[in-house]
Amino acid sequence: MFGGFSDSRTQERGPSHDAVSTNREPALFANLAGVLEAERPYWFYWVPVFVGVGSLIYFTLDFEPDGLSVAVVFLTALGLRSVLGSAGTFASLLTGILLCASLGFLAGKIRTEIVAAPVLQERLRDARVEGFVELVEARDGGGVRVTVQPTRIAGLREEQLPSLVRVVFSAKGGRRLAIPLSGDHIAFTAVLSPPPRAAAPGGFDFSRYAFFRGIGAVGYATSVAVDVPMPGGPELFNSLSHMIGRLRQRIGDRVTAALPGQTGAIAKALINGDRSGISEETNEAYRASGLFHILSISGLHMAIMGGSIFFALRFMFALSPWLALQFPIKKWAAVGAIAGSLGYLTISGGSFATERSFIMIVVFFASILVDRPAIALRNVAIAALVILLVFPESVIDPGFQMSFAAVVGLVASYEFVRRRHVLSGDVGASIWGRGLMFAGAIVGSTLVASLAVAPIGIFHFHQTQHFAVLANLAAVPICNLIVMPAALATLVLMPFGGEWLALAVMGPGLDAMAAVARWVAGLSGAVSYVGAIPGLSLLLMAGGGLWLCLWRQRWRLLGLLAVAVGILVAPQIGAPDLLIGDGGQLVMVRDANGQLTGPSRRQSNFILARWLERDGDKREPREVGITEPFHCDRTGCVAQVKGQVLAFSKRATSLRDDCARADIVVVAETVTQPCKAKLVVDRARLRRLGTHAIEIAPDGSLRIETVAEHQGYRPWTRPSD
Repeated sequence: MFGGFSDSRTQERGPSHDAVSTNREPALFANLAGVLEAERPYWFYWVPVFVGVGSLIYFTLDFEPDGLSVAVVFLTALGLRSVLGSAGTFASLLTGILLCASLGFLAGKIRTEIVAAPVLQERLRDARVEGFVELVEARDGGGVRVTVQPTRIAGLREEQLPSLVRVVFSAKGGRRLAIPLSGDHIAFTAVLSPPPRAAAPGGFDFSRYAFFRGIGAVGYATSVAVDVPMPGGPELFNSLSHMIGRLRQRIGDRVTAALPGQTGAIAKALINGDRSGISEETNEAYRASGLFHILSISGLHMAIMGGSIFFALRFMFALSPWLALQFPIKKWAAVGAIAGSLGYLTISGGSFATERSFIMIVVFFASILVDRPAIALRNVAIAALVILLVFPESVIDPGFQMSFAAVVGLVASYEFVRRRHVLSGDVGASIWGRGLMFAGAIVGSTLVASLAVAPIGIFHFHQTQHFAVLANLAAVPICNLIVMPAALATLVLMPFGGEWLALAVMGPGLDAMAAVARWVAGLSGAVSYVGAIPGLSLLLMAGGGLWLCLWRQRWRLLGLLAVAVGILVAPQIGAPDLLIGDGGQLVMVRDANGQLTGPSRRQSNFILARWLERDGDKREPREVGITEPFHCDRTGCVAQVKGQVLAFSKRATSLRDDCARADIVVVAETVTQPCKAKLVVDRARLRRLGTHAIEIAPDGSLRIETVAEHQGYRPWTRPSD
């Protein structure tokens, strides 16, 4: 798409390649054209960046573009590239950028059309559901979460059935649950709802997340699940996906039988990708210590697993001098590593993050097959491009952003070190020297990765860890040298009933990692909580980091300027004075100390927790109580907020008085009578627009943001939005 990037020998041509066209350009741009031409071998690195920009534009629109318009834009960009691609440096670059961005936009539209499926529009109570079990996940504190492919839902026609329904079965009263297996055809009654929207304007949009995973309804079961006859005959039961699902469940059961408790839950997560048994306490310890990346099967685990297979196969082939001398055993080992990584992907459940990691590892091993360096930014760019074309929604996924930010930073640092010959062969000559290099590599890689992912972590999760280097220095060697090799050995020995041997080694390693996580998480100042930052800040920091890593000339240092500007912009987002959500049941205002306060309700704790996170407030929902400026009685609450009177009515009987004296009225019922207040937020309005975030200006005017404004009208939003 960008011309002249395919062969590194283009470096030798330098600026002379386009000298004629450069002379025709204004003198002001002559030096810039020369720098760009010197960078031409690295233009390809920017292809996935601008494909991602196009996808990002598509997913942030507040309306759904029609397919014909999207196709016309792409074909126009393709035509301009064909006509003007060789007209000069700037023409080549600009038409390449336009083509890449339009391709990313087109990929987003195509992906949306492919995954489009019915989404439940109204809440259903005690609906009978029949369907095939796709996935079973244990829940902390008892119960299971089951993903079902429905074959029938009472009250819905066949064309209205969602592709998948996710339902929670709880173990109330200590009763034992009959846990279904993947492929079972079950029936139960449940309360079903559409996938929830974001808890706050600009927050994480679960409805969009669910749409691209085929989940059209969520809820909780009101009865036990029972087996029912399978429509279509038993051959459907033997489908490949259901067989794999059952295999994963059996693997998980055997792992937890040998390693009970949280040790077994983490072992199961690393072997079959099921993290559902890990408690929130354990998750929080790993998150606060900067080790949370270890709990999910990602690039680190896939690289260790694939690398272990590669080196084991190469070692075995090398035991035969005849094989080693006559055949390309390194390439054989690479093929075996790809096959083994595919098996690991299958066993691990093929989650989104694991699929990305598999694509990356395949690209790296494929480079060995074509005699190219395995660790190179070109390979990272190819992997990112493949993922963005196949799963364009990845561009808005925190896992994708953090994964590639870390990989780009690490590989760019590695290439910089290699180019500058920073490491001398004498340094690692002794055992002590090699140990020093190993420790230095962990510290350096952790620093680079932590800096690369910090802005993304702050933007999405509103916190940052300060002792991640210390935690990774202690835990990563354990993971690399003990835990993951033992996980591979577990899978190898399991068919013979010998998995307990490998798990006996893996268990102490996991316990050691958990001890590191708890110790680091318990250190004073381990975590800082940060309020929401604007998207512009993240774009500037991410763009600056890419500029620094992807270019080679000294102008790459301008990327540091973009990062600095992004940091300066970060505190510029305003904090709302008033938040209203959960159908009018939850109202919070900002007190004199700048903290949210209000009459919280237990059923609203999840939403309140998201509000506190976006506020950079480390309090738990249960710690939020009614303080000034609220004054409450049995009928509701009244508060003064920046000179405006807020009335929160619990009962419709008090509505008349509230409308007479309040500027803002919130009521958990639908209001049908006239009201003189500036703003009336009732159940119907909240259902239509979602959570309201309100800022009150000094003159008393209201600036209102709603979830629906941020969502717009897209295939994953309700028609009423």
